[in-house]
Amino acid sequence: MKRLNIGIDIDGTLTEPFYWLRRANDYFGTSVSENEIVDYDYHQPLGVSRQESDRFYDQYGELLHWEAKVRPGAQLVIRRLFKQHNIHFITARTEAMRQVSLEWLKQYDIPNDSLTLLGSTEKVATAKRLRCDWFIEDRYENAVALAASNVPVLLIDCSYNRKPLPDNVIRINSWSQVESYIDTTVSMGNWELAL
Repeated sequence: MKRLNIGIDIDGTLTEPFYWLRRANDYFGTSVSENEIVDYDYHQPLGVSRQESDRFYDQYGELLHWEAKVRPGAQLVIRRLFKQHNIHFITARTEAMRQVSLEWLKQYDIPNDSLTLLGSTEKVATAKRLRCDWFIEDRYENAVALAASNVPVLLIDCSYNRKPLPDNVIRINSWSQVESYIDTTVSMGNWELAL
C-alpha cells in the first residue's frame, strides 16, 4: 500500500471556519453572521480595512488560535490516516504562531509529521516540496492554485468558497468524506480514479 503525503490547512479546514467571528464582531462593533462571510478576506464583510483587520489579528491572533474548535470528525479521521500516511499541516499562519499552533495540536491530540507556517497563502511550492498526493483546504484561491499545479484538492465546503471548481478539486462537506476519498485513492491506486 502506498503511503500518501497529505497536506492539510489548519484554519477553516481542521478548525471550525468562524471561530474568530464572535471576537471580531465584539472588536469592530459589528453583528456579521457566518452566512454573510462570502469572501475569505473577512475584512470586507465586516466593513473594515485590511489594515484594521491586521491590527485585530496582531492583537488577538494567538488567543483566537488557542480558542479555535476542531471541525467534527477531524481528530478521529486524522488519527486513522496518520497510521498509514504522512500528515503535513501547511498554514498561512506566521512563524510567530508556531508555539500556539503546536500546543493546540497537542491539546487535541492531533498527530502530524510536520507543521509549516508560511506567513502567506501561497501553498503550492510547499505542497510540491512535500510531494502532496492530496491537499485538504478551505480557501478557494488556494484550491485553484494547487489544482493548476496538479495537486488534487479536497475543498471543505464553506460559505466563502462556493464558486465553480476545476476538475481536480472536489467539494466535500465532512471529514468522513475526506477519509472516504483517500481510502478510495489507496484502494484504486490512482487519485484520478477517485474523482
